[in-house]
Amino acid sequence: MRKVRIAILGAGSAGLTALAQVRKHTDEFVIVNHGPYGTTCARVGCMPSKALIQAADDYHRRHDFDTLGILGGEGLSVDIAAVLQRVRDYRDARVNGVLGATDQLGERSIAGRARLDGPQRIVVERADGGDDEVIEAEQVIIATGTRPVVPAPWCAFAERVITTDDVFECATLPRRIAVIGLGVIGVELGQALARFGLDVVGYEMRESLGSLSDPVVQEAARQSMGEEFPLHLGRAVELREGAGGIVVDDGREAHEFDQVLAAMGRRPNIDGLGLETLGVPLDPRGLPEFDRHTLRVGELPVFITGDVNGELQLLHEASDEGFIAAWNALHGPTRFRRRVPLAIAFTDPQIAVVGQSYAELAGREDLVVGEFDFSRQARALAMLKGSGMARIYAARGTGLLLGAEMLAPAAEHFAHLLALAIQREMSVAELLTLPFYHPTLEEGLRSALRALAKDIYGEAPLELATL
Repeated sequence: MRKVRIAILGAGSAGLTALAQVRKHTDEFVIVNHGPYGTTCARVGCMPSKALIQAADDYHRRHDFDTLGILGGEGLSVDIAAVLQRVRDYRDARVNGVLGATDQLGERSIAGRARLDGPQRIVVERADGGDDEVIEAEQVIIATGTRPVVPAPWCAFAERVITTDDVFECATLPRRIAVIGLGVIGVELGQALARFGLDVVGYEMRESLGSLSDPVVQEAARQSMGEEFPLHLGRAVELREGAGGIVVDDGREAHEFDQVLAAMGRRPNIDGLGLETLGVPLDPRGLPEFDRHTLRVGELPVFITGDVNGELQLLHEASDEGFIAAWNALHGPTRFRRRVPLAIAFTDPQIAVVGQSYAELAGREDLVVGEFDFSRQARALAMLKGSGMARIYAARGTGLLLGAEMLAPAAEHFAHLLALAIQREMSVAELLTLPFYHPTLEEGLRSALRALAKDIYGEAPLELATL
């Protein structure tokens, strides 16, 4: 038996952020990790996907060359195997940097499967085959992460069904691919693979793409993505054996593919974790209630942090939550103000949701919406990126910014600007006093803000602050 002050279960983004804080204050800790080290983001998520998307976007740009007066683009070709190898090389460099956080911990880092036996007792089945180890901890931080959702019957198709965790390990990719699930990851990878010239078809049980809920922006996204690969929305699918591959049937049409990429989200890694031994109610997913400002489970010395808690499965949120959990495990309960929600899909145009979404605001009587169509924005047209729609939400009485949803070129930059303004509780009038350089894509954002201002204030406010 080992006694420690803090036990961290999981060495992903949340667990490693917690570890960094814990090490500043005590050596009486242990971190237990089951499965690969290296974090979801660095190993199978944010970083390798962006390397793949960059190659796809650069190759796709050849279609614009003739318009720009650049000749010879039709002669370009792509080597998918070389692209995937470069993605792995880039990924491995990121993973190696992450692994340094646990390399020198010795016996304070255990590779194995943890099982709770009450709030302060952990049984670890060691990966090296050694005897189970019992750990008693004053405080426990659960950060066990997630894994891709794959319906059990689909496992019978073996390597013909791959997940978003598997795709970057493929030596190459077949010609015909179905992407099932068009959330953020699915729509990113679906567009990227289509831009490499593969025959891609996307399927989504919902009527929506990515994280969007605004019907106007949704329609713009459906049109934009639908021009690049066929979309089948609003129906569940079934898989079956085909004569030369795997058949995807959505009840209307059936198509045969060489491989299926399952991108239907991720589920918390709580199987066998023993959450039922905590003595608190569990929701239908098997997760306990927790305070999102402290990450504490009830009144227990237990914190649930990062993707595993099922709330906001994003790297920056996981890092914040790892810090919050560690701080409270070390110093006692402190309620932290969470950052403004921010979600980005690195499609082209990019998808972004900032602050409160349209779905969250739709019932408000004081909701005011300002929009701008990027198909007529001067800088976007110069870049041959003239498409997309931005919708910004504010409160009529105060003019305070509330949120935004957008499909726009370089939306990642608009999203950060708006997140800053919302977190600083700025009004539309205040944001309009900030400089907007010409010609920039940000001028499209200013046009949406001006539309908001006209509706809120009845006339255009002064855009220069007085002394």
